[in-house]
Amino acid sequence: MLTLKQLTKRYTTGDKALTSVSLEIPAGQVAALIGPSGAGKSTLIRCVNRLVEPTEGQVFLGDTELTGLSSRQLRRARRRMGMIFQEYALIDRLTVMENVLSGYLGYTGFWRSYFRRYPQPVVQQAFKLLQRVGLENFIDKRADALSGGQRQRVGIARALLQSPEILLVDEPTASLDPKTSRQIMRLIKELCVERQLAAIINIHDVQLAQLFADRIIGLRAGQLVFDGQPEQLDAEILTRIYGEEDWNHASESGDVEEVMDPSVSQNHAQVTLRAASV
Repeated sequence: MLTLKQLTKRYTTGDKALTSVSLEIPAGQVAALIGPSGAGKSTLIRCVNRLVEPTEGQVFLGDTELTGLSSRQLRRARRRMGMIFQEYALIDRLTVMENVLSGYLGYTGFWRSYFRRYPQPVVQQAFKLLQRVGLENFIDKRADALSGGQRQRVGIARALLQSPEILLVDEPTASLDPKTSRQIMRLIKELCVERQLAAIINIHDVQLAQLFADRIIGLRAGQLVFDGQPEQLDAEILTRIYGEEDWNHASESGDVEEVMDPSVSQNHAQVTLRAASV
């Protein structure tokens, strides 16, 4: 379980990116972080693995307080947290397999990784993961020859190779077309169920959050303003998160697109939205 207690991030300018955010994410739960740009979603994810240092508060992964660890202890603890990036963070000149194996760097020494000397069981596990994400025929292809969806699948396999307890996912569909976005979100959801992984996903697409997340967490100006089930999102709650808007009609400017989906219940289909650039 991931636990945040009164997590706060204040910059040297005095501005707060997060203000006293408290959450618990149990194993197996997929939680979607939604909110306008600048709400603190990416900051929250990066405070968990301390890519951004919190100013106040505590972060626990199981019984381990991550905010109290030394640099050496933190390197070991990061093995338990898989990070999936918006821009994939792949090394373009390396092959798909080499990029996936880089997920094992937290367990191996520098020189073994430099000379690509990974234990055979780890290589076999990497191959199984590539099969699971549908890339078994791309093992020797360079990363820069892949499509966006394929690159994201490599990033997912790389994160899973370190056998994490939680996935921290930062805008996984921001650069993908609608069909590929659904495939990626469905894959993340399935893998979390299969492996009983907790996941926090920073996502702008409210429709995708409703379809694939177990829980919706709304941030606005660094504060927690909603924490509940996807079906609870209505016009009032969306206004609380994003601000005033006619949520029952498509925006003439195209900033907010209303999406009717047959898989979404009739009760909240009218507010199933894609906040593409909010």
